[in-house]
Amino acid sequence: MSVRLSARFAALKRENRAGLIAYVMADDPDPDSALEIVRALPAAGADIIELGFPFTDPMADGPSIQRAGQRSLKAGGSLNSTLALLTAFRQTDHDTPVILMGYANPIEQMGYEAFAANLSGAGGDGAIVVDLPPEEDGPLRAAFARHGLPIIRLATPTTNETRLTTVLAQASGFVYYVSVTGVTGAKAVGAEAARAAVSLLKARTDLPVAVGFGVRDAASAASIAQVADAVVVGSAFVDEIARLVDDGRAHEAPRAVAAKVRELSEAVRAARQMERA
Repeated sequence: MSVRLSARFAALKRENRAGLIAYVMADDPDPDSALEIVRALPAAGADIIELGFPFTDPMADGPSIQRAGQRSLKAGGSLNSTLALLTAFRQTDHDTPVILMGYANPIEQMGYEAFAANLSGAGGDGAIVVDLPPEEDGPLRAAFARHGLPIIRLATPTTNETRLTTVLAQASGFVYYVSVTGVTGAKAVGAEAARAAVSLLKARTDLPVAVGFGVRDAASAASIAQVADAVVVGSAFVDEIARLVDDGRAHEAPRAVAAKVRELSEAVRAARQMERA
């Protein structure tokens, strides 16, 4: 596991709270604004950043993140520009873990070893490749291992016991529990079902468990934060960018996203204290 990622989860455990993983798309709505947004995330309360890189066929993403990817591509976004954004972010922030999230095709075009080396060199802390199943991630996992980087694997409500064994074998970083069946942002998380799934995963692995794909507001984030090690939120932040772009106020996106992150971070940080009260 990356040093930054392991240190952050260790700190969260000491503080007895869940972390907030904030997802945004690189180069959305444009490269300069995206860098400003990413730089604002840690101060607003994001414990870990999940940085999407655009792809023309984002089959796991709902409408909000699909549109974010389209805006990114229109602005010149790519895997290379995402790595450049990360490099720029590291000039001022050396501590916040950053995980890249996207699809296998751009990585395969770059080459597994080149991607691992470039991600490490840019200051990345791992990747989530949503369409690369465990049976096919061996070459990328080997390249990542040479650079001390984890590949974060996904578990879902339809992952049965046999499949879960495969998912957890040689998993690293943390386990990302996709709390809904369907695409990102499609519907709200079922809190009780997510709690049961987190309990099952924690019985099977010592890795931290993060829950995402349906956490859109403070109430659902707080509910998940009572049991998970981290809560992943993406569509709620991306929607703030879309709203301002549509209104012709894209320059306000960094401030608006930071405000939304702060709102959800406060809910996540207070969740376990509320549960004990």
